[in-house]
Amino acid sequence: MSDETCEISLHHVPDETVKKVLRESRTIAVVGLSTNPEKDSHKVPAYLKKKGYRIIPVHPSADEILGEKVYPGLSHIPEKVDIVNVFRPPSEVPAITDSSIEIGAKVIWTQEGIVSNESAKKAEAAGVTMIMGKCIMKEHKAVFGTA
Repeated sequence: MSDETCEISLHHVPDETVKKVLRESRTIAVVGLSTNPEKDSHKVPAYLKKKGYRIIPVHPSADEILGEKVYPGLSHIPEKVDIVNVFRPPSEVPAITDSSIEIGAKVIWTQEGIVSNESAKKAEAAGVTMIMGKCIMKEHKAVFGTA
């Protein structure tokens, strides 16, 4: 096990910011959206799509996931993205952060267990909100009280 899996988030985002992000965002690019319906990285985006968010899958080798066209990288997405939701290991977060900043995403959201304090500092300096180590589905359910 590498040390990076044990990084503790030193970056705190207030609950009000999380609520605002979930209320105001419409388009979510999901980096690492799985083709396997049994994985959380498929179930979570499927839930969000069901709740009315536009889901844009980012996957290096799939053509379609959740009935949506898949893009090989964030830079290939032809439309504006509100949230980049990350289902990739912490070691990949710095590069994903750079790409998210380049495409003008408003928020980078990493799932539970995915923390990169270096990336949080970089995102904040670029004016991008970074929410780390929280499941976007659990947070959505907490805010909207839905199953």
